[in-house]
Amino acid sequence: MKLRLSIIVVLCITFFSSEINAQDAKIEYKTDHYWQQQADYTMEIDMDVKTYQFTGKQNIEYTNNSPDDLNRVYYHLYFNAFQPNSEMDARLQSIQDPDGRMTNNLGTKEKPIYESRISKLKDDEIGFIKVKSLKLEGKTLNYEIEGTVMIVDLDSPIEAGDTVEFDMEFTGQVPVQIRRSGRNNAEGVALSMTQWYPKLAEYDDEGWHADPYIAREFYGVWGNFDVKITIDKDYILGGTGNLQNADEIGYGYISEDKVKRNKGKTNTWHFVAPNVHDFTWAADKDYIHDTMQVPKGPMLHFLYKKDLPKENLENWKKMQPKTVELMQYFSEHIGKYPYDQYSVIQGGDGGMEYAMSTLITGKRSYGSLVGVTAHEMAHTWFQFLLATNEAKHEWMDEGFTSYISDLAMNEIMDNKKDNPLSGSYRGYSYLANSGVEQPLTTHADRYNINQAYGISAYSKGSVFISQLGYIIGEDNLKKTIKKYFEEWSFKHPKPMDFVRTAERISGMELDWYLMDFGQTTNTIDYAVKSVEGNTITLKRLGAMPMPIDLTVTYTDGSTEDFYIPLRMMRGAKATSATVKDDWAWAYPTYSLETSKAVQSVQIDPTGMMADVKQDDNMYPKMAN
Repeated sequence: MKLRLSIIVVLCITFFSSEINAQDAKIEYKTDHYWQQQADYTMEIDMDVKTYQFTGKQNIEYTNNSPDDLNRVYYHLYFNAFQPNSEMDARLQSIQDPDGRMTNNLGTKEKPIYESRISKLKDDEIGFIKVKSLKLEGKTLNYEIEGTVMIVDLDSPIEAGDTVEFDMEFTGQVPVQIRRSGRNNAEGVALSMTQWYPKLAEYDDEGWHADPYIAREFYGVWGNFDVKITIDKDYILGGTGNLQNADEIGYGYISEDKVKRNKGKTNTWHFVAPNVHDFTWAADKDYIHDTMQVPKGPMLHFLYKKDLPKENLENWKKMQPKTVELMQYFSEHIGKYPYDQYSVIQGGDGGMEYAMSTLITGKRSYGSLVGVTAHEMAHTWFQFLLATNEAKHEWMDEGFTSYISDLAMNEIMDNKKDNPLSGSYRGYSYLANSGVEQPLTTHADRYNINQAYGISAYSKGSVFISQLGYIIGEDNLKKTIKKYFEEWSFKHPKPMDFVRTAERISGMELDWYLMDFGQTTNTIDYAVKSVEGNTITLKRLGAMPMPIDLTVTYTDGSTEDFYIPLRMMRGAKATSATVKDDWAWAYPTYSLETSKAVQSVQIDPTGMMADVKQDDNMYPKMAN
């Protein structure tokens, strides 16, 4: 074992420099307060495009930055999910509303009978990863495979602070496209290579995270990737990393007059990706490859099939300058994009984010194409740079992304929506009143129904961050997002890390907000109980407390805004409203006196507080 030096040599890669620089790929993330593991991959892959099978050699230089000696490691073998009787297959057959992309409906829309597509895969259609050999520092290791997880017990531990090398030889088969990964998707893209290689599981202060691949998303170890992919010379590739041998490959990566193409039957594409936690690629013979430079930013790559209908081809062209604007929007409002390139690639089964890239389906209207690109690109910040554990905190991934991409779309597409987040509020309110909501602490694979997962992750997660702006003020929220990125990019933040950042920015206590909205199904429900003369009485009906914005219209036609802080916040947002005494949670009612006779009252006129029953938020009540 090679003892890691206290001063670590930075991997030397010519790369785009920024305020947070991905070039610094060997950062010592080990302090008194925080540590994270490092896994640097070198892989050589040989892909047979006729059989859809590939062979691979993999070296992982693994640094144990934890304070613990590790007697075991785990690998993810994600492709093994795409086999009959896998856990993914079993879940599709047991959940009441399985993913329509992964099933066939043998019944009717009114009375569906779902059949798992995985259950019907033949031997030459399934996915698999088979490990031929595994060595640690040259010594052969024994291992056991359980579905999509490989368990490796070590003869001697990887001691705290040590760096060791794992060497593996493996084979794989690309499944018929079912979910995210696969071959020959519905739009004819040959290879969508996501979650395709043996991947070391993450170990953090909560222990190992070797979740089986059942439905949801991912959590990976930060590291550097050096990947060589040998494939039929007619195929064009894109995805994670920076192409190192563009003069041999061409296809839009450099100008045609500089291309010195390999004359053989195959090309070997050499990609290097510093400081990422996954590696993805896609390939097709019929890709068009366009590029567009972001001013003072990365090069954008667009790969899409030339046989798309004319309207779709035009949409892909029109979308490209909007993608530049999206990159600029997110860099301005969250933090500067630190990598050299970003690729938007036709592939997959909808839209899914990956390191430096996204795979999206291509047969879309213009608005849909820009919208899915906005959402998936925003994931570059919320999960790929701020790398939360998506299995445990999926709402920080999907919800924060939905929030910022909705704002971006409203501005860049000039949608002129007064509240571009209103859809998330409606979705959350529907779920909260449905009787099937589960707390946001639910593991992503443990939701009883998929719809509840989707609304929780996307809508309630979006409301969480949007509503925080209602609590601490929009200016403080903007500062919080930027500070959160500054402090936690290239790390693995958890919910409390975001909340503590907001506390430092706002000066308020916010643990109650994370607890009630993020860890329970308590709801917000306030009402105007009564108006008698100049006295207004409000009532808290739901279990979750909130500060209150109130607008009063007087009988003379004038209006006055009031702000009632929540006592447990120990602070108040900046406001031009009349600030009243705070309201403690234990008191179910609150009364305030006005200076004039009252005509009407409205709680939260902006609609940014997620009150789940708003028919009693006004006096007089609105007619049904």
